[in-house]
Amino acid sequence: MIKSYSFSQFLKNSAVYLILSVFAFFMLFPFLFMLATSFKTPKDTFNYPPRLLPRDAVTIELEGQEEPVPLYFVDYEGQQEEFALVQEGVRIGVFASPDNLDETFDRPITEATAVGGFVNQEKIEINGEELPVWEIEVDGEPVEVVQVGQTAFGRFIDPENPEREVLQNARLSTPVETFGFHPSNYEDVIDLQNMDRSLTNTILVTLGVVFGVLFTSVLGGYAFARLKFPGRDQLFVVYLGTIMIPFVVLITPMYQLMVWIGWVDKIASLIFPWIFSAYGTFLMRQFFITIPKEVEEAALIDGASRLQILTRIFLPASTPALATLTTFMFLYAWNSFFWPLVVINTGNYQNHVLTLSLNVLRGRASDSPNLILAGAAIAILPPMIIFILGQRFFVESATSSAVKG
Repeated sequence: MIKSYSFSQFLKNSAVYLILSVFAFFMLFPFLFMLATSFKTPKDTFNYPPRLLPRDAVTIELEGQEEPVPLYFVDYEGQQEEFALVQEGVRIGVFASPDNLDETFDRPITEATAVGGFVNQEKIEINGEELPVWEIEVDGEPVEVVQVGQTAFGRFIDPENPEREVLQNARLSTPVETFGFHPSNYEDVIDLQNMDRSLTNTILVTLGVVFGVLFTSVLGGYAFARLKFPGRDQLFVVYLGTIMIPFVVLITPMYQLMVWIGWVDKIASLIFPWIFSAYGTFLMRQFFITIPKEVEEAALIDGASRLQILTRIFLPASTPALATLTTFMFLYAWNSFFWPLVVINTGNYQNHVLTLSLNVLRGRASDSPNLILAGAAIAILPPMIIFILGQRFFVESATSSAVKG
């Protein structure tokens, strides 16, 4: 009975983990594809069908060629072999016998001889159209044909035996490739868009907003939760009601205020307007209310000041709430786009944050998706790493809130 129960539990747990793994894969796949594409070459990003891992074309140095030439798989005497592409755009004529237009022969134009000479070349009427007559070799025998089409092929040779040569469509040929990553894409993005300065500005703005919100929210939350003064509850309701004001309504007066202070096009305009948060104050107030008053009264009797009570009793007990507020404010400040777009000049690259740099990069590198995704990776990886390092505190915050609720 015990064995059958354990086995059934094992099957249930395995099924749950399998389902969760499938969902996790589909959720992570866009991020993995973005990260892999950031290491690709521009040509590889346009490959169809798309491939996850980056690949590079294999090249080889040949005598008589100034630069390394790529290798392709070609069909030589019924076998797939690796040949080098030494010439592109070779003019190829599509010839057919006047008696059987369905059977065609591909030959270089230079190998076809005009019957009667180029001046007085013979012509034959086919389907109401006069076509010039050419002579080509088919199985070693000269055959008179007409040209029914024209295309361009690539000339491929065997690197080990240059006498072995094949003409075939280079665009439809399969290149010889190997896995290859290009970390230099990140260097190119940094050089192209001054991304290192944007990353520094973003870190500065994010830290300023996060610490500013924590400071004001802790003080405001404690004041509204524990201090008694006339109109406290009414003032808190008014302050909390500012959350319902749409941001688009605040843009114009905030911008005018920045002009009056002289902070337009400066980093300060991205920090100080956002260090006061009604949501943060509400969150900290609600958490401070749950702390028993007896603890605070005992500390007051022992001679502790309000500041000592806040720093030595309330803050250590508020780690889950502080972690939650830090997470929300960090993500908001890091991903902020519209306000920096309004208050920071597009041409002022020295004060750009990552979101503005990515917006400009989207236009400057529109033909290089690998560089755009490399810039996106630079913007996404830091908050992801911070989340991985601090996930224990985030989980503790969620579970603590659930228990208290």
